[in-house]
Amino acid sequence: MNLSRQQIRFARAHDGVRLAYAVAGSGEPVVIKAATWLSHIEQDWESPVWSHLLREMSLHATFVRYDERGCGLSDWDVTDLGFDSWVRDLETVVDAVGAEHFALLGISQGAAVAIAYAVRHPQRVSHLVLHGGYARGRLVRSNTAEQREEAEMMCQLAQLGWGKEDASFRQFFTTQFIPGGTPEQHAWFNEMERLSTSPHNAARFMREFNEIDVTNLLQAVECPTLILHSVNDVRVPFEEGRLLARGIADAEFVSIDSRNHLLLEHERGWQRWIEAVRQFLPDTSVAPGPTSFTTLSPRQREILELLAQARDNAQIAATLNVSEKTVRNQVSLIFEKLGVESRAQAVVLARDAGLGLK
Repeated sequence: MNLSRQQIRFARAHDGVRLAYAVAGSGEPVVIKAATWLSHIEQDWESPVWSHLLREMSLHATFVRYDERGCGLSDWDVTDLGFDSWVRDLETVVDAVGAEHFALLGISQGAAVAIAYAVRHPQRVSHLVLHGGYARGRLVRSNTAEQREEAEMMCQLAQLGWGKEDASFRQFFTTQFIPGGTPEQHAWFNEMERLSTSPHNAARFMREFNEIDVTNLLQAVECPTLILHSVNDVRVPFEEGRLLARGIADAEFVSIDSRNHLLLEHERGWQRWIEAVRQFLPDTSVAPGPTSFTTLSPRQREILELLAQARDNAQIAATLNVSEKTVRNQVSLIFEKLGVESRAQAVVLARDAGLGLK
């Protein structure tokens, strides 16, 4: 893929804030990344920290990402920097690109935003991929006065040192995000912190992150969910990823052998990450039958095979070791993707394609 090609556009949020978003790649599936701070869609594109992920996600999909309000190419001077506006900004970008049905990627604090969006719009999110995410911000999960004091200290550190030419203040945060980075990657990330947002906004972001709590939404997530987390993540504890996996029904959890919050291209954990994501997302490279079948995920193809064998939902759930609710949701998505209205119509299509013969 030619990394020099992406389309940058702008949309207006519900309160008039200008949001910058970028589209790369083409075709199905469509993957939309919920925004995180410390982003700049123009600078990230060829960076030594992000470019490998952007390249891979754009290679066999239409990949959409955007700068959070308050950073990057989006408006910095914003009154509202709260969680609900982050979710509404995602709604704005989804509508701007005209995505009706898509996979949603949430990294770090973007995982909570992605979860909230998926619960609000279950009919639009086909798959949910969460990396280094958490349902509880630092203050929500803090158990001691020392932990709460540390959370506030980091906000003050950002307020005081973010905009200085001396990168030593920002290096503290860089070491949390990519402790295993090379000197080049550390230098780039230090500078990106300064370029991506103001000291004032950096402190505002961090205080908002500390208050995040979407634990009550986890059980309401209906779509297939893949959760990945670095075992020795310094920025977000590994247990927070496990908490997401326990709370979201039938979620798949993949542990990554890494210290980095943001996985880097040179580490083995990155290969494990991309292989897991490729396997999880719909595979459009090989058609198992009619063209409409190419939009089905591997799990949906398994379910369609069992439908073609005249299995009912309870039998399918038992065979795949998932809940009946998950089967019902997946069957509805299969009907939608195949353009059918009934189980009988889906079975006819499947058997015509050679399924159900086992």
